[in-house]
Amino acid sequence: MRYVYRMATVALAVALIGALGALTVRPVASEQTLTDRAAPFAFEALALNSEPDDARSERDVAPALHHFRGWISAVGAGGALTDLRNLGTSSDVCLVDPRDDSVTLRNAPGSGQDDYPVVELLPEGLPYDTTMAPMGCVPADLDEDGDQDLIVYYWGRSPVLFLNTAEPGTDPEADGFTAHELVEPMQVWNTTALNVADMDGDGGLDVLVGNYFPDGARVLDPEADDETRMEMQQSMGLATNAGRNRILRTEPTGEADTPPTITDASIGLPERAMNAWTLAIGFQDLSGNGLPDLYLGNDFGNDNLLVNTSTPGNVRLELVEGDRDLTTPKSQILGNGSFKGMGIAFTYVDGQELPMMVVSNITSPYALHESNFAFVPDGEGTDLLEGSVPFDETSEELGLARSGWSWDVKAGDFDNDGTEELFQATGFIQGEDTRWPELQEIAMGNDQLLKYPWVWPNFGEGDDLSGHEHNPFWVRGEDGRYDDLSGPLGIAEDDVTRAYSFGDVNGDGLLDAVVANQWEDSRLLLNTAPGAESGVVLRLVRPGAVDGASTPAIGASVVVADEGHPPQTRQLYPANGHVGASDSIVHLAAPEGDLPMALTWRDGRGDTHSAELAVGPGTHTIMLNDDGTAVVR
Repeated sequence: MRYVYRMATVALAVALIGALGALTVRPVASEQTLTDRAAPFAFEALALNSEPDDARSERDVAPALHHFRGWISAVGAGGALTDLRNLGTSSDVCLVDPRDDSVTLRNAPGSGQDDYPVVELLPEGLPYDTTMAPMGCVPADLDEDGDQDLIVYYWGRSPVLFLNTAEPGTDPEADGFTAHELVEPMQVWNTTALNVADMDGDGGLDVLVGNYFPDGARVLDPEADDETRMEMQQSMGLATNAGRNRILRTEPTGEADTPPTITDASIGLPERAMNAWTLAIGFQDLSGNGLPDLYLGNDFGNDNLLVNTSTPGNVRLELVEGDRDLTTPKSQILGNGSFKGMGIAFTYVDGQELPMMVVSNITSPYALHESNFAFVPDGEGTDLLEGSVPFDETSEELGLARSGWSWDVKAGDFDNDGTEELFQATGFIQGEDTRWPELQEIAMGNDQLLKYPWVWPNFGEGDDLSGHEHNPFWVRGEDGRYDDLSGPLGIAEDDVTRAYSFGDVNGDGLLDAVVANQWEDSRLLLNTAPGAESGVVLRLVRPGAVDGASTPAIGASVVVADEGHPPQTRQLYPANGHVGASDSIVHLAAPEGDLPMALTWRDGRGDTHSAELAVGPGTHTIMLNDDGTAVVR
């Protein structure tokens, strides 16, 4: 009898476990349903680069880091789409390839434009050696003379501004870019994210530098056997011992091809956000006060949402945190989570005035299974000015919670129907021998030991940590849930990807995407959507500091709220995310022809203006004038 009772108990326990397991399985649409939903989309994958001579798959690192050099070597691929030739299309690529630590400019494949010789950007005349490596490239017209300059950021040194001194409309050449220090004198920083915005509302672009390893640490110096500043994170979920994040205010001189005056305004960052292990930076005016609020995606610690209450010349950012209820884990509280924030995107859904904020984290099954975030608005933007957070985390309900070891995430409308899709970069170290048991062991260890490199297990060539995951292409269904359609679209490659960059490379009104891969070839996904509606591409510009010049109106917003068109809201912050920078364009759907819109922008003096106009499908340059008028050029 006891035997029967025990067997019945075991059977009941197994049934309960099975039932609970079934409840944790995410609903997945049928293969046929996914195929049908993928029908409006199509991409042609084009090679962006090839393996360079003497390519490597790991970096030289400081002796104390050598045994886990695979981990240290896992970042550095980045890309940006831009228009360096004034063609009106996103036909130029700035690509960072860690295999030879190169930063190159090249014609975008599929653009229909003539190729030009690949241009390598080297900081000629500035300190630069093999202990320094580029991490990303951000186009930004810092002298406001009408052509795109480029900011390149590195491990091992502070960022370099490459001023574009070439004649407008000419092909890029190495001698058409002059290198200038962004900070004087050069500092040993290890930067992993960089973004630009007018943070204090004075009209000029400011630069936010997100640093990772401690300042001064010679991470990539194999001779640094005496390095005492090098530390790993002091916690897997609450670390604040990284390099110091910096805010650099810029003021153009009014002279073309002249570096702007730069002032360190880092005091505007709260202490808790200053020494975070930052991997992603997102700007967006959430409160409605005309200033960009800030989301910092931080590895090994709390992400930060900072409300911007600055005044010209005085940057002031204030931390806000969400409230916890009975059903929300602490790790998913906005501003107080302990996951690995690695990417940030803003997308406006169903005409809402506030965006959904999508954050990449590590979500590898049977490994480190955290959760991506999808913070959905449930209040008013003005709540932020009172210290409240009008967002609720709903990634699991929306189907976005799980994707892999995730990095950059970008939102864009790839079939011109008015609803944005999401591309997400995934993968860490690609090899054959899984090292997840060792990583799980140290992740569950004592935080007091984590900061010491000698505690870390071996991660080297041939090892694998989430190295065979594919990049999801998230598409929103009629029920509001997202499904990954990368499989039926034939783009579910097992890349180890770091960044996406969006733009319209051939001027057909469809968004295309650069995919920047780590230790392997990168590529461009040319959008060939068969059933796409008409699209509008706006190049929003304002008068620059140099007489007669126009410069991208970074921070401008566009709202389509006409009943005859899909509701759409966009804010122009092209460098949002991890290390991918999109072209300085606003892309909209125009399925019904002429598109009425409301525009808001800040001029170079810091004054805010609004105007309304209507444009038809195609690419348009719109001059946002200092007198408050918006004129299609």
